[in-house]
Amino acid sequence: MSAPATKRKHLKLKAVAPKQKLFRANDPLLSVFMWGINHTISELNQVNMQVMLMPDDFKSYSKIRVDNHMFNKDNMPSHFKVKEYCPLVFRNLRQKFGIDDMQYMQSLTSDIRLTDAAGKSGARLFLSCDQRYFIKTMVSEEVEIMHHILKQYHQYVVECHAQTLLPQYLGMYRITVNDTETYLLVMKNVFSPRLSLHTKYDLKGSTVDRQASDKERAKDVPTLKDNDFVSDKAMIRVGEKEKERLMNMLHSDVQFLSGLHLMDYSLIVGIHDVNAEEKPTSFFPEACDTLQEVEEEVETVEEEAGEEGEEGEEKGVEENGEGPPTPPDSPHPVTPFTPYTGSLDEDLERFAVPSLTAEGVETGEIYFMALIDVLTKYGMKKRTAQAAKTVKHGAGADISTVKPDQYARRFLEFISKCME
Repeated sequence: MSAPATKRKHLKLKAVAPKQKLFRANDPLLSVFMWGINHTISELNQVNMQVMLMPDDFKSYSKIRVDNHMFNKDNMPSHFKVKEYCPLVFRNLRQKFGIDDMQYMQSLTSDIRLTDAAGKSGARLFLSCDQRYFIKTMVSEEVEIMHHILKQYHQYVVECHAQTLLPQYLGMYRITVNDTETYLLVMKNVFSPRLSLHTKYDLKGSTVDRQASDKERAKDVPTLKDNDFVSDKAMIRVGEKEKERLMNMLHSDVQFLSGLHLMDYSLIVGIHDVNAEEKPTSFFPEACDTLQEVEEEVETVEEEAGEEGEEGEEKGVEENGEGPPTPPDSPHPVTPFTPYTGSLDEDLERFAVPSLTAEGVETGEIYFMALIDVLTKYGMKKRTAQAAKTVKHGAGADISTVKPDQYARRFLEFISKCME
């Protein structure tokens, strides 16, 4: 009897595309933003630093469109686009402000949370996990103003050697998720990531309707306003020499803003009391995720990149679409900050000033001060608001909506009185 024939199994081999790691956040917008930061910074690393910026650099942009044909909606949206405005200009600004691009990328791709602070026009404010940077949503009018002033702003930062209380603008992006566009602006956080705030004021130099609401006062660290500052009999005590330095800087900054017809800005003042009970430093209750927790948020998807033309007057630089873009690897844990032991860190406490008595003795408070909300132009909308408030409160009322030069004078006079 002959032996039975041996059956052979024929295995069908199927080519499997390599899986790539992508971030997953609670908000798809943030997932794409983190992906975009990784991609744009990685691309910029391939471009040599220029000795001098060219006029076209202030009109340029880079963009990429990604279509995920095999995707999981829990991880990344099916279609998204990332556009970075004036990448070489903002890279140069980051350099002027002493910010390393790799650290910038790590901070903005580890974790981002929504704060409970509300910006103008209902803007949402996000904070990087290490609390170095704010990310603010922008309305189209603010985007237009930013484009209009960017060249002058860059020149001003260069000429003053970055010695300014103006916001440190570090990057501007447009994120498109399933045909919904969101503009985002990245700024340096005024406050320290390692020192908690005990009191906070937003000062404009106006006393009409300038007090914190009951809802605001219910917060752990409410943002108080001009009338609250006056009624609290508060004072920014920094000593004569430091007051002169700060007021000179403010005069220069405000003159710059007034010359661009910008108004309605504020001086944000955060106060840390060294001797007071510690409060949470974070705007959100949870600390940064541990490496294990972060890695659990990383999922894999397969993606394919394309490119799209765009009409408009801007000069564009498009990705060539040769293969899929490189997504981020697993996020790295943020390095813990060295505990505060009495010495301020130039990087972490860039806007900090110790309090001093008239005799030059430190009193145990640290002030954090900078200008915020500077992208409001005195146009038709503000003229109409000024007329309406004048009718309501009277011609002599100290309303906040006035012409830029008048706003600047009143602002500087008020701040000077608040400081000694």
